[in-house]
Amino acid sequence: MAATIPFTEKKSVREQSLFLFFWSRFIKHRMALIGGAVTLFIILLVTLAPLVAPYDPMTQDLLHRFQPPSAAHWMGTDDLGRDMFARVLYGGRISLSVGLFAMSISILLGSTIGLAAGYYGGWADSILMRMTETFMSIPRLFVLIAMGMFLRTLDLPFLQAGSFLPISLVIGALSWMGTARLVRASTLELREREFVLATRALGGSDARILFRRIFPNIASPIIVSATLGLAGAIISESGLSYLGFGVQLPTPTWGNMLSNTQSQMTTAPWTAVFPGLMIFIIVIAINYLGDGLRDALDPRHTVKK
Repeated sequence: MAATIPFTEKKSVREQSLFLFFWSRFIKHRMALIGGAVTLFIILLVTLAPLVAPYDPMTQDLLHRFQPPSAAHWMGTDDLGRDMFARVLYGGRISLSVGLFAMSISILLGSTIGLAAGYYGGWADSILMRMTETFMSIPRLFVLIAMGMFLRTLDLPFLQAGSFLPISLVIGALSWMGTARLVRASTLELREREFVLATRALGGSDARILFRRIFPNIASPIIVSATLGLAGAIISESGLSYLGFGVQLPTPTWGNMLSNTQSQMTTAPWTAVFPGLMIFIIVIAINYLGDGLRDALDPRHTVKK
């Protein structure tokens, strides 16, 4: 008699096969591999900023203002003599934290609303989708500025000007609509599949169907949406900080480091080049990573080499 494979072992073999299929497609996307490596390197670099940075980012040295890049100051110094390399690393910690926190809020809101709208349909779908369309029609930049200023007026320690939480909350609260529509479309398709109908016929609860049957099958597009949403959140934070409505100085971010450099472009261009270059590199790297994840997770896409 042929030996039978235990269910848990079958599941493990299937999971390994799916991972190998994903990995074999992902490694064919060379730009995604480069983007992932660059993203990981920057995250590690800013995470280890206290160990890597040779100077304190807040320490002023007025005798060495506007020093060009050198062996002592790899990215030069700014208008107060602060080391630009240290400020870029510490600023990256804030910018990436804003992006990750805002993206998490966006994915949580969008997934919850999209699942509810797609699964229940009817009046719930109509109300939630009209609300989504309303949010999409709002002029995002002006609302981001207004909400950011309002949150900072609240007498709460974690919402003060030097904190990244206000801007993260605002960006996340206004960035969930695309995810909601994507999750709704996928849920509408899956709710009529045989495995969902079978679970419902066996008396499975709505929560079990949603989180044990539907959600695992729409995780792939959510992961891609989260990756691209992270890049969008970083750009939003940088733009708002550049305009003076994001994280406030002296706490450095890549965006607010650019806010005072317009008058210095001819005399000390490195004060603008390095923070701007970091924004460019991380955003394009994340976009290539997201593109590769989409191609690898969705068999309908042709892998770009």
